[in-house]
This record gives sequence, structure tokens and C-alpha cells, in this order.
Amino acid sequence: MQSADPRTQTSYAHAPEVRERLVNDAQALIARYPQSRSALLPLLHLVQSEEGYVTADGIAFCAELLGLSTAEVSAVSTFYTMYKDKPVGDYHVGVCTNTLCAVMGGDEIFATLKAHLVVGNDERTADDQGERSLTLEHIECNAACDFAPVMTVNWEFFDNMTPTTAVKLVDDLLAGREVTPSRGPALCSFKQTERILAGYEDERPGVVDAGGPAGPASLEGLKLVRQRGGAR
Repeated sequence: MQSADPRTQTSYAHAPEVRERLVNDAQALIARYPQSRSALLPLLHLVQSEEGYVTADGIAFCAELLGLSTAEVSAVSTFYTMYKDKPVGDYHVGVCTNTLCAVMGGDEIFATLKAHLVVGNDERTADDQGERSLTLEHIECNAACDFAPVMTVNWEFFDNMTPTTAVKLVDDLLAGREVTPSRGPALCSFKQTERILAGYEDERPGVVDAGGPAGPASLEGLKLVRQRGGAR
């Protein structure tokens, strides 16, 4: 029997058992915040983990549980680029084309991948292009300039890329072959990543630092400061 609490009376277009699961998950997230509306960003990741993008039903779901208007939710979901308004593939492949990565080869990598995958920016590969699907997007700075040019797959880093290694990476992803990020945890699907970003633990065994920690380039500045008698 559905609760009389208006926050649980959603119009989210799912089977009742799916809706019940999402409501329970959402309420667990909301409970972490002193003000319910503060849970909007995690809830958007939660609904994106279900559909692979933020649907109109997902916006209505967030609005109803948080006591907001759909316009308020839409304003947030369309402001942040991590929330998508159309289905994302199994993997979101980002190529940094901000200044340093661009001049170090990011622009060439992005142009190469568009031609290789036959897609434009923020477009998804065709279903017959492999066992998995990809969405390709040029992205802004990921604060990893010491490893430029940088790519991400579901927001995990692939450092010091070239057009050749970028093509191999996407081909491996399309074929369903395992790839390992330069650092951080092992890859999972875009939907699984979104659930983790919503605030749920990554319960896969052995995924922490599967790609290893950041390399010495990240610490070079600190090393120089210490050599010169600066920070301890």
C-alpha cells in the first residue's frame, strides 16, 4: 500500500517494484541532508543511473520527492554538463579540449575519434558498431594538466593519450574488452558509475586504485617547493 506521504507519490514511469526501490534509495539520500533540497544533485545522478540520462519522468520524480517544481529541477539538470538529456552509451568517453590538453594533442585526438567512430560531439555510436556503445564528448578541464592530453571514460582518467592510443581505447571498449584507467578504480558501466556518484558505495571487490595512484608528475611541484625550503 502506498504511503500517504506526498513525497512518495511519484509519477515516475516504472514498474511498481522499480519505483519503490527508487523511492527507498532516494529517501536514504535525502536523509543525509538537513534540508531535503540539498539532495537534488545526488537524486539527479540516481535517476540517471536508472535510464542512462535524466528523463522528464526523472525530473518529475526529483521534484516530487524534494517538494520542488519541475522548472527548478530542470534548471539544475540543464546547468551541469554531467547530467544528460539524451541516452548515454555504456561508456561516456570524454576528450579534454581545454587549452593545455588541446595544444598537447587533445584537439587532434577528438577529431580522430569523431572520424573513427562516425559521430559528432555528444553523440552515441550506432548499435551495430560493437558489443558496447559509446558517447563521445569534448570536455572542459579535468584538473589533470600534468598528464595532458587527458581522456576520461565514465570520469576515470586515461593520461598522456595520443590519437593512436585513443583509437585503441575506444575499439577495446566497443569490443567489450577490459581496459584499465591510468589511476583510480576499475571501470564500470555509465549507469553503475552514476549510482556511485549519487552517493552509494562501490561494492565491487578489488576496485580501489585498480589503475594505481597518481604518478610523479602530480607531485613534481611539491617536490620543488620542498627542495627550495618551502612547504613541509
